[in-house]
Amino acid sequence: MLTLAGPIVLAEIGWMSMGIADTIMVGRLPNSAVAIGAVSLGSILFYTVGMFGSGLLLGLDTLVSQSFGAGDVDDCHHSLLNSIYLSFVLAPLLTALVWSLAPSLRRVGIDPDVLHDAIPYLRALSWGIFPLLLYFASRRYLQGMNVVKPVMFALVSANLINLLFNWMFIYGHWGVRAMGTVGSAWATCLSRTYMAVVLLVTILLHDRRYKTGLHVTTLRFDVSRIRRLLGLGLPAATQMALELGAFAVAAALIGKLGPVPLAAHQVAINTAALTYMVPLGISSAAAVRVGQALGRRDIPRAHHAGATALLIGAAFMSVMALLFLLFPRFIVRVYTPDADVLLAGTALLRVAAFFQIFDGLQAVATGALRGAGDTRTAMFSHLVGYWFIGLPLGYWLCFSWGRGVTGMWIGLCVALILIGIVLLAVWYRRVPALSEQEITAS
Repeated sequence: MLTLAGPIVLAEIGWMSMGIADTIMVGRLPNSAVAIGAVSLGSILFYTVGMFGSGLLLGLDTLVSQSFGAGDVDDCHHSLLNSIYLSFVLAPLLTALVWSLAPSLRRVGIDPDVLHDAIPYLRALSWGIFPLLLYFASRRYLQGMNVVKPVMFALVSANLINLLFNWMFIYGHWGVRAMGTVGSAWATCLSRTYMAVVLLVTILLHDRRYKTGLHVTTLRFDVSRIRRLLGLGLPAATQMALELGAFAVAAALIGKLGPVPLAAHQVAINTAALTYMVPLGISSAAAVRVGQALGRRDIPRAHHAGATALLIGAAFMSVMALLFLLFPRFIVRVYTPDADVLLAGTALLRVAAFFQIFDGLQAVATGALRGAGDTRTAMFSHLVGYWFIGLPLGYWLCFSWGRGVTGMWIGLCVALILIGIVLLAVWYRRVPALSEQEITAS
């Protein structure tokens, strides 16, 4: 599990490090709170749309890993090619959706200074949707076949490219006009294009070296394969959209409180998301190992793989919870020297400490269930946890009870705790009860 998960975890950390670098670098602009708030709002709205599209490709975890476990590499190739076709269809639709969000932001009552930077930032980010989809399709294919080191390399090296372009575009160096927060968005787009190119080249080189047969695979558009991808991916994408959408709504509501609470929210969400990258990487490894075991019809091994992943994820997040409780002020200071943001961000990290373990459990359990072909349970859990419980409770605590941004985070914390408990229980009850017929049907 660690051998497979290690490079994936580093890749996930590399993914999140881009957002952290963006936040730190725009946080050094003259109006730190406004710049961080704009990046926070634009990023979460983009990720809600972009990750929904990427989530539609998560069915590759199930299809590729189970086919690879069964020794059918040609079937893996068919899944990859049809996921790329699907990306061509999705990209313009998702880009148009991102652009349509701007008018609605103006009606929410968000601080005008934040909106002034957030809307151009969001629209610039939208040009990176197509390379983002290509990257995800390539990555899921490679991971399902146990090829994970190139994924790690792509993201780690992309961080260096992102830092360079941030330095050039945000502040105006090497003859480039200073673009402020919008420059950070363009740097991110270029970095994502680089990542997609690296993984596509890796796939071609892997085929040439190991003679996997990709170069002779038929190029036909397979409607049934697309249908299977969407059947598995749509619930997973909906689950991701429900989760990110909840945080997008929370960010929009917090934006009504002013730049400082929104900046504190961005600092805390970036930090919590960074620790979340570790169980998320373990989740991907769990999906692959569970899927491969089920492809071999080895149900006990599949259950053991999931349990191992859950144990590792919970252990890591326990350590992170302690760090959040002991050193919150030090962590916030890394992002900004603003005294007001320091105070608010410190309080939010203490709230985040209480959901760390459960956040890790729900992430890993979601991946393990996905490897078994179950993407619906996580979707329903996130729908109820966030939208029926967490957000209404957070709204009441924030505005009616006067707890502000901390109240909103308490509501989200309660949601994560409940989701983690439910998904853990479902995993331990569902997988041992699988039969070979159910595996074949999935």
